[in-house]
Amino acid sequence: MAFFRKSDATMLRTAYELSAGMLSFVVAIALGWWLGRVVDRAFGTAPWVTLVGSALGLVAGVLNVYRTLSRALGPSSRGSARSDD
Repeated sequence: MAFFRKSDATMLRTAYELSAGMLSFVVAIALGWWLGRVVDRAFGTAPWVTLVGSALGLVAGVLNVYRTLSRALGPSSRGSARSDD
């Protein structure tokens, strides 16, 4: 006897993908900021490389979230949108 229905497994997989996407957003920003701080300390360019690294981390994080959302929510919404073809 199965404890989970197929819809429950799909819901859990989608929740996992979305939470992983949000975590990657935070990690990308933090990594960009940290690398910027390291380079600023090495070359004495504070705060410019930190700001650029944070901005690049933000862009990378937004792209990660976009990819995650399009992968998690894409197949169900794409199928219903093309019903008139």
